[in-house]
Parts: sequence; structure tokens; C-alpha cells
Amino acid sequence: MKKIGFIGVGLMGKSMVRNLMKAGYELHIYARTKAKVEDVISEGAVFHDTIADCVKDRDAVITIVGFPQDVEEVYFDSGNILDSASAGTYLIDMTTTSPMLAEKIYEEGTKRGIHVLDAPVTGGDTGAREGTLSILVGGDRTDYEACRELFEAMGTNINYEGSAGCGQHCKLANQIMIAGTLSGVCEAIAYAKEKGLDMDTFLKSVSTGAAGSRQLDLFGSKIINEDYAPGFFMKHFIKDMKLALIEANKSGLNLEVLSQVLAHYEELEAEGNGDLGTQALIKFYTEEDK
Repeated sequence: MKKIGFIGVGLMGKSMVRNLMKAGYELHIYARTKAKVEDVISEGAVFHDTIADCVKDRDAVITIVGFPQDVEEVYFDSGNILDSASAGTYLIDMTTTSPMLAEKIYEEGTKRGIHVLDAPVTGGDTGAREGTLSILVGGDRTDYEACRELFEAMGTNINYEGSAGCGQHCKLANQIMIAGTLSGVCEAIAYAKEKGLDMDTFLKSVSTGAAGSRQLDLFGSKIINEDYAPGFFMKHFIKDMKLALIEANKSGLNLEVLSQVLAHYEELEAEGNGDLGTQALIKFYTEEDK
């Protein structure tokens, strides 16, 4: 497996493309705006003007796009991935999307003799850059095993979650956990600031105890320094939380914390913050009109 088609060369995708090239894979890429990917083209990726050309005669095709409707478009629109990939190709969607959509791609691909995996990732832009992503894989176990080496070029914590859609369910559970944890971090920082604590000392004091978390490590100092540059876009996190709530509701689960955090994020997005990082949730607690 050497020739890889890659669609979605954005914040995460660009680093993943670089790591695949470092591992010796031949990368064929498609992006709507060529100017945005000139850097990886200069590093050896082959650019294609159409999705069809990008995926034709590849061993595997990886997609990591923004929203479920983007996934629908790149897989199902006329002349796109499912119409253009050869039988025997491995199609790997690494977007966080609907488990039902993952199952739909799997069923349609299987009919055409194509291998389909849903393999969303967690670890943000840092994990993508450093090649340390967690990769959560759903589909047939034999297909997972066949793509294991490919995944190892992009991540370090790679797990088979179960049948088609299970990778997505695992990722949504991950996002539910982040929602609660990050809101807790923001509430604690808002409280500590209001009570006049020295914020650097506060962070140092709580980060290694029972309240320590990956979210605190990643975002604590950024929040204090009002650094809202995106490692992961707020608008994409909102999409993930909505997907999780839809799935929870289908199963009769009442996830009240998730619902509340989503409402806070949606308010911030309505105020024009959707392109900031997830850590900008602090604005809900600290802006004067709140």
C-alpha cells in the first residue's frame, strides 16, 4: 500500500499528509483552493484538480473534511469518491461525522467491492503535527489490520472499536468528555480570577492533583493569556456535540451537561466566535455582557 489519495488538507490534514510522506507514501491530494496547499505541493504531494483524479487507482483514500454534508458530498456526489475509486481500494474517513453516515458509506462501498473504515482522530493540531494522534477505527477487523501501518504513520494510540460506525461512536464519547472537562476548566479559571488569585500559581497548584486534565494542560495558560488561536475550531466542536446529542437522544439518554455546554458554545458562535479555538469558551464566563 503506497499510493494514497488525501482529501481535506486543512488544519489537521496538512500535518497528516506530511507525516505520511515522511513514512514513504506517495501522496495525491485534492483541495478546493490550490493556493492553500502550495506548501505541501512543494514538499512532494501531487495536486489534482478533481476528486475523481485524486482517488483513481490509489491503494487507499483518506478524507478529513469539516462537516457531515462535506463527507456526503465527497463520497456520494456524482463523479466523486464512490464513483471513482477502484474495487479493492481502502476508503478511510477520518472526519468526525455521524455514525449512521459511516454505516451508509460502508454499505455502499461494500456493494462495490471497496473496503471502508471510519477512523476519526483525537489529539488536535499538536497530535497531527507530532504524529501522535489517537485513531479510533470502525469497520471490518481485517481491513483495520491491513491499514494498521498506514495509521501508524499518523498516530500512536490506534484502536479497533468494532463494526462500521463504532469509530464515530467512540469519538463522540470522547467529545462528550471534553465538553464537560473544558467547561469545568473555564468555570474554575473564571472563579480563581474573580477571587484575585495569582493565575500562574493557581495553574501550577492544581495541574498535578486530582483536578489535573489534558484540557487544563493544553488550554489553561492559553485561556489565562487570552490566546484563542484554534487548535480545533469552535464551530467543529459544536458540530460534534450536536452529533453526540442526536445519538444520545436516539438511545433515550439525557446528557444534561453536554446540552448545557453546547448551548454556551452556540451563544458564542452566534456572536461571531466560531473560528476561534475551543478554549474561547472562557468568553462565556468572562465577557462583561454575560
